[in-house]
Amino acid sequence: MSLTSSTVPTVTLSDGEQIPQLGFGVFQVPPQDTADVATRALLAGYRHIDTAAAYRNEAGVGQAVHAAGLQRDDVYITTKCFNDDHGFEQAKRALHASLKRLEMEHVDLYLIHWPVPSVDQYVETWQALIELQQDGLARSIGVSNFQPAHLERIIAETGVAPVVNQVELHPYFQQTGLRREHADLGIVTESWSPLAQGKVLEDPMLVEIADAHGVTTGQVTIRWHLQLGNVVIPKSVTQERIEENFDVFGFTLSAAEMDVITTLDAGDRTGPDPDTFVRP
Repeated sequence: MSLTSSTVPTVTLSDGEQIPQLGFGVFQVPPQDTADVATRALLAGYRHIDTAAAYRNEAGVGQAVHAAGLQRDDVYITTKCFNDDHGFEQAKRALHASLKRLEMEHVDLYLIHWPVPSVDQYVETWQALIELQQDGLARSIGVSNFQPAHLERIIAETGVAPVVNQVELHPYFQQTGLRREHADLGIVTESWSPLAQGKVLEDPMLVEIADAHGVTTGQVTIRWHLQLGNVVIPKSVTQERIEENFDVFGFTLSAAEMDVITTLDAGDRTGPDPDTFVRP
């Protein structure tokens, strides 16, 4: 698989597959705009796009791959099983529906979007994902927004660990304990809302680091994620920012700068609590 024509490194997952460490997220991109935005991201060099059934824009992602003149195996595609589709048979139907919208025969990564512990069907949903992977409809399977107890339970009950847990993670919410748990279990950490929905961009410490490198605070923050070893999926609809977020391989943060960013952790979650979230 030729995943990138750029300098984006890949991370090896526990199943042996490779995931580009920098991707492009389409959360909150309107469905009617997604094909255009994602096409522009692909033309800027991204080869990893993260969507979800709940975003209602999977069709635009599929259209973008064709519009950019790329082959299916040139692009790493992630989508997700949403909360209303938990359950063994329902989760299997959900992926088939996503593939139809994407106009693809498989996805590279299929995630359970939220654990929804109040419904308590995430274990059987995970069992469905295991079967979907065995059937070749998803090359890799993982989860999103799972807490340590959720991870430990699905592994204990199925014997299969997710390759990825995609969680909210940024300088103000660094998830140190969860990342440690991931490392122990061989799970790759993937960051959503990597810029805290823009809240970190004016931080004085990040501004100082950015000025020292002649880059933006957004680029510093994405570089921080990459140097932690996280997979990161920034999102923008603005061409300048799309390109800027991709241009993060020409500088390196020092150990001292990484330590400074560590001090910014305030436990400041901007999204829902995975222990209680059911639906918007």
